[in-house]
Amino acid sequence: MPTPAVELDTDDGVAGVAVVRLNRPDRLNAVAPQLVDDLLAALDEIAASQDTHAVVLTGAGRAFCAGHDLKEPAPEGDSRARLERLQDVTRRLRGLRQPVIAAVHGYAIGAGAEFALGCDLVVAADDAVFAFPEAGLGLSVTGAASRLLPLLVGPLRAKELMLLGERVDAARAASLGLVNEVVPRAELHHRAIELATTLAAKPPRSVALAKRALDHGIDSALDTVLELEVTHALLTEHTPEVTRSEEEFRSR
Repeated sequence: MPTPAVELDTDDGVAGVAVVRLNRPDRLNAVAPQLVDDLLAALDEIAASQDTHAVVLTGAGRAFCAGHDLKEPAPEGDSRARLERLQDVTRRLRGLRQPVIAAVHGYAIGAGAEFALGCDLVVAADDAVFAFPEAGLGLSVTGAASRLLPLLVGPLRAKELMLLGERVDAARAASLGLVNEVVPRAELHHRAIELATTLAAKPPRSVALAKRALDHGIDSALDTVLELEVTHALLTEHTPEVTRSEEEFRSR
């Protein structure tokens, strides 16, 4: 049996809390088809659970998620279908009735940063690094960053982050509004579980309704944004203008 690219732990000693762990540590949890499939399966399992009331999304090893794995061979088949399946991660995260806390350490780059944007709360370790490098790599965002990022940081800062693609450390991410709080790396898991436990102890239906009401207010055009992004991603995929590799970007 292949090693799962995502681990789901619903028995972490904390009632009502599930931990979803991206599990490709040798590739800094970079996105590959198996990771997307396994992550969607985990989120579907959580959605069907009556015992899970809060979720922590994190990564194994040295990073949260370092974006797309450019060393993975391009999968055969319908590119649009593949991109829309990746977008389903954003749809699932935002559509869950349970609140989701991203516990981010190390790299949260590209798709990894977008996974964090899709969560309801973001706790970052002091070693976290966020970036949206797609434009500089000749690529396009696909996880609704063009909708969610301006809502979090404002249009001007969103353009700065997406057009320049520069790395943002945890402290600046907090000052911009990308994360709720920054904690020492050693305390990240404990703090995320603490927040999840607090949420899980609240009346589940009231929490779900509050999340739905807030998301409805900001996501009314989410599908429009996702459709635009997948169109852009298809354009950049089939007419690449890559100027440097993601590996080079990480090593700067």
